[in-house]
Amino acid sequence: MLVKTRGIVLSYLKYRETSIIARIYTERLGVQSYVVNSVRKAKPPGRIALFQSFTLLDLVAYTPKGSSTLSRLSEYRCAEPFQTLPYDVQKSSVVLLLSEVVSRAVREEEPNEPLFNFLHDTMLAFDQQETGTENFALIFLLHLAGYLGFGVSTGGELVDQVIMAGSAPTSYGVSSPPTLRLREFEGYFDELLGNPFQSTIPNGRVRRELLSVVIRYYQLHVEQMGEIRSLDILSEVLAE
Repeated sequence: MLVKTRGIVLSYLKYRETSIIARIYTERLGVQSYVVNSVRKAKPPGRIALFQSFTLLDLVAYTPKGSSTLSRLSEYRCAEPFQTLPYDVQKSSVVLLLSEVVSRAVREEEPNEPLFNFLHDTMLAFDQQETGTENFALIFLLHLAGYLGFGVSTGGELVDQVIMAGSAPTSYGVSSPPTLRLREFEGYFDELLGNPFQSTIPNGRVRRELLSVVIRYYQLHVEQMGEIRSLDILSEVLAE
């Protein structure tokens, strides 16, 4: 059966000599994995770029009846090309982190139109955003949690849960600051939830700590979330 749908690329793995297996969040089918043939050939060049994180695609997918068979893409094209995300170092580092989190946290093989629209519209807005991008990852993750069913309305709610879970390092290498330090963060989280463009986060060091707390919060709610390796990369980019 052929299915026409919009999709958001989450990640891909190399497959055989010239192909990939792309993991795509689709509007009509939820999370799906597709074999894409010959995309890594030298000619025509540039096709692999269509499968970078969060690329927005229009695609036609062949969905086999048997669950044991990998699906394949019949057609695919870039729906709305990004103007800045692939070329801006800070933005591309943010995209790397967010795609890793979304890949771990979003797994449903069923449609979720509000979530799809959130991912689609938010990334387009980020591509066009010229200032204030340093807090985008925090804002995105706090709002994404709501679509995943564990959102909070205040910083106190988030901090309370992290404190209750303990501040010792997790098995994934992410540790939470001491309790007193966490309490200092409540106001920053309130700003990000209520009026993010008026945030008073003072520097990259504090921003990195806040990101670590949010990742810890996700680990409490997403089974087998695992280590978010790209957090260190983004932390270097956002450093003072």
